[in-house]
Amino acid sequence: MDGDHSLERSLEITEMVLQEVFHQLHLQGTFLEGLILKPNMIAPGLSCPQENSASDGADATMKCLLRSVPAAVGGIAFLSGGQPAELASVRLNAISLVHNKRQVWPLTFSFFRALQLEALAIWSGDPQKVGKAQGNLRHFAKQNSAARRGALRVAL
Repeated sequence: MDGDHSLERSLEITEMVLQEVFHQLHLQGTFLEGLILKPNMIAPGLSCPQENSASDGADATMKCLLRSVPAAVGGIAFLSGGQPAELASVRLNAISLVHNKRQVWPLTFSFFRALQLEALAIWSGDPQKVGKAQGNLRHFAKQNSAARRGALRVAL
């Protein structure tokens, strides 16, 4: 996520890396049906001056995956990649909407940082802030659950 690279450059590099990963997995005789891929979402760097919509990123992400990931793969669990929690949810929702039309692999998310970072910052070890921190965690868990289904109603 760091850097000023464009959405297009992110697509180019991620596609190249995934193609090499699956080439090497093929050479090793890996059982792809048992593999869960945890890729990044295709997104511009945080310092990129060009803005792209979540829909643009979703289209680029699915383009990359369809070109690079065999259909036999057991599932895809997106990483939040240091994105702000709200943005990660919006991007996951956009990807889910595009993915729901194709249903190639089971799709989910692995957003440890995006789910917990703000809640941990709210809590900061203060027992009086546990309820507020738990509420924040619940909020983002519900958002990401909806986003995984393409049912999130929040937009950035």
